[in-house]
Formats: sequence, C-alpha cells, structure tokens
Amino acid sequence: MGARLGGKTGFVELYQAEWCPHSHNVRQRLTELGIDFMARQVPADPDERMEIPVLVTDEGDRIQGEDDILAYLDRFAEPTDAGEHREKSKEKVESFDA
Repeated sequence: MGARLGGKTGFVELYQAEWCPHSHNVRQRLTELGIDFMARQVPADPDERMEIPVLVTDEGDRIQGEDDILAYLDRFAEPTDAGEHREKSKEKVESFDA
C-alpha cells in the first residue's frame, strides 16, 4: 500500500542511476518512509540526461537534487520499521557475480 502523498495514496517517480550516491540516498529514504516509487533509469552520459536525482511527486511536481528531495521527504512521518530499514542498509550485500 502506498504512503499518503499530497493527501492521497500514491507513488512517486525517481529519475536516478544505481551508480549515483545521491540517488542511493534518496532511494534509501523512500524505503525508510515506506513510500512506493518507480525507478526511472537515465543515460550514463551526462550530455544525454538531466541532473539526477529528480523526484516527481504524485501531484506532478518535480524536485531536483538530493538535498531538496530529502527536505521534501522530511514532511512525512517515519513508520515504526524505518530504523530497521536503516540498519539493514548497513549490512554487506553478497555479490551477484555470475
């Protein structure tokens, strides 16, 4: 079930890249808050993409940059398991080498 965003249940879109540490921080915060999101990948070449991360809210507002996105997300209350998500994020993830 999605989090309450803008007075309704919905999800957000996050334009991001897995290799981007700023995108990682935003994904982590969205997970801690229990906010459903659709990850949109962007080209690796900076000449072919916008500055990332960019969050598009359920109301269509675009918020660009980690600091502004995290400030926007501060308005949402943390669920009771937010701390557990934070702790799990510190655990080492096994490699997925083939």
